[in-house]
Amino acid sequence: MARVTRPPATQRKPAAALWADGLGRAGIRSAQVLLILAVAVASVYALMQIKLLVIPVLIALILAAAIGPFVNMLRRRGMPGAAATGIAFVALLLVLGGVSTVIYFSVRSQWGDLAQQATQGLDELEQFLRNGPVPIDQGQLDQAREGIIQFATSSQVRSGAITGLSVVTEFITGTILMVVILFFFLKDGAKIWNFFLRPFTGQREAKLRRVGSRTLEVLGGYVRGTAIVALVDAVAIGAALLILQVPLAFPLAIIVFMTAFIPLVGATVAGILAALVALVANGPVVALIVVAVVIAVNQLEGDLLQPIVMGKSLQLHALVILMALTAGTILAGIVGAVLSVPLAAVAWAIIQVWTAEDPNLEDMNPDLPPANTEPA
Repeated sequence: MARVTRPPATQRKPAAALWADGLGRAGIRSAQVLLILAVAVASVYALMQIKLLVIPVLIALILAAAIGPFVNMLRRRGMPGAAATGIAFVALLLVLGGVSTVIYFSVRSQWGDLAQQATQGLDELEQFLRNGPVPIDQGQLDQAREGIIQFATSSQVRSGAITGLSVVTEFITGTILMVVILFFFLKDGAKIWNFFLRPFTGQREAKLRRVGSRTLEVLGGYVRGTAIVALVDAVAIGAALLILQVPLAFPLAIIVFMTAFIPLVGATVAGILAALVALVANGPVVALIVVAVVIAVNQLEGDLLQPIVMGKSLQLHALVILMALTAGTILAGIVGAVLSVPLAAVAWAIIQVWTAEDPNLEDMNPDLPPANTEPA
């Protein structure tokens, strides 16, 4: 019987050496990436199970960041903290309630006409595509329409949208919860943040405090800037629709204001709707003028308004914004589309602070390491 000879111990590769070469290091890095992805997926799944709590908390945090400077201004003028918080809280509720009421009654009174005009516009556009210079087969149009309908339906299903009394109950519950959380954020936001920072000291505490201030700065700047940009868009497009005598100009301007809170996609959707109404009521020439106005306003918004109004609150590439919108819409529907972009901006700001790449890092926290150096 043949004997199996083993190489001497000096020739055998130790087990630790298997992970020391290039393939071993790649395997370790791959395992780390897979572990991080697994933790991220599990975290997102867990948060989606309690989204009735998570979404009100996020909305309350964003609103608190937006109105925080007003509270601080009242306190600097000698007003007690409780009184300043109460005045700011009531003022915010009155503004949100007034805007919501105006939007609801303005759009509801003419929603049937708006839907009918948009449907007729789609029919005329479909007829033009069938009989235009480059005719398109009816089967292709039907497939495109069915694909859009299936996408919208699947998005609602994936986002957990349900109908009937449950939607109303969830909305009322979430609104009440958001109002209560918002009040405590405005009243005791600093105390809450200090409580979470108690386990940390030194540079880590300084970094986390900087993270908190940058989060409020980014969220507040984003909300205030987006509201200003949305108001300018609504006024400009609404005025153009009135001048062109397009019917339903006011509801269309309201829809422009609402959809402006969804970057990239919102303005495009509102412009298409306005163009369809103009196509039915005023003909193709006016519809083309409406399209030109919408494009001009969007260019003005992207090149002038957003850099001036938002400053550095939203330092994200358009591709990142589009990916965040897609992920947010899949996970939480319309609410996810609205919240995804500011949350992505906050995540990027936190990464900049933690890696010492924030341009304002040294001025805000001199105890932190200088920019372009290894973080502690």
